[in-house]
Amino acid sequence: MSAEVSAGKSGGWGQLAHAWPPSGVRGRIRVRPADFAVTEELGFRPDGDGEHGLLRVRKTGCNTQWVARTLARAAGVTARDVGYAGLKDRHAVTEQWFSVPARAIEPLRATDFGDSGIEILEAARHRRKLRRGAHRANHFRIVVREVIADDRDLGKLEDRLRIVAERGVPNYFGLQRFGRDGGNLDLVRRIAGGQRVNRQQRGFALSAARSYLFNQVLSIRVARGSWDRLLPGDLAMLHGSRSTFPVAAPDPILERRLSEHDIHPSGPLWGRGWSPAGAEIARLEDETARSWSDGVEALSSAGLDQERRALRLTVADLSWEFEGQSLTVGFNLGKGGFATAVLRELMDVSEAPGQDLLRNRT
Repeated sequence: MSAEVSAGKSGGWGQLAHAWPPSGVRGRIRVRPADFAVTEELGFRPDGDGEHGLLRVRKTGCNTQWVARTLARAAGVTARDVGYAGLKDRHAVTEQWFSVPARAIEPLRATDFGDSGIEILEAARHRRKLRRGAHRANHFRIVVREVIADDRDLGKLEDRLRIVAERGVPNYFGLQRFGRDGGNLDLVRRIAGGQRVNRQQRGFALSAARSYLFNQVLSIRVARGSWDRLLPGDLAMLHGSRSTFPVAAPDPILERRLSEHDIHPSGPLWGRGWSPAGAEIARLEDETARSWSDGVEALSSAGLDQERRALRLTVADLSWEFEGQSLTVGFNLGKGGFATAVLRELMDVSEAPGQDLLRNRT
């Protein structure tokens, strides 16, 4: 594995470039599970009939896959029968939707999950099983405690909040994508060396490899000040879509659409072949891929095709409130966006100690 991957735990998260200088404000997140609250927004309502059921579940201190397996056991179905749209934070209180066979609705409604951290809030029939990425957005409400800042730093933070609301932030993949101490990236090296792993581990490793390479390209664009600008050769991505189109050269119409967050510059989710971008953009992306042969080999061997992801993350409905030494921020992110990518542009946050004392089910 390349030195830059192995040297930095968790995908070199701490070395990624920032869009703006530090605000000087420090604080602590996840002091309590309820301090990090996430609500999934599907963007549609259950059909009211069909062979599947949609469950709105509140989970506390446990991860999405563990909840899915627990629901399957309680309903007497296989884990493959349970669907969900997205993976949600473990150290948080989150509300998200799961799908189960319709026959499982009543047994699950009657199940006492005790202190497992699972609570079924709503259930209704639906015609389709939930697939990954089926949701529209996530709403975050995050309490940052033990905030340390003087009046000048707090003024900088409020200015930064307004800037982020207008311009968005670099769309980095968050720490959780790389596993504890970057373990998913180490797994990539072992897969490239011929080690056989199970399907779930392989999926985690490939996802981490793509995320790492994307973050490296984005970090370079951030350092150069072009993460929210279109350059010749860019593939512009439509907001809320995976559709892209080539940019020969920016023009006033494209610049207006960019300022309105209708389109964004995009970066690579690596797969077979070389970058589909043009000019200097392709050269940057290909050189970044060449710097980590293990990751590229694993992704190419898996038969994954080149895909794209927006370099910019729009932060919608951003609100904030100070109370004593605490700051509460709320915002909406489209699917695939990480709240930690927003927080790192606002202030220096650290996780509260003792997180392993929370439910750490896998």
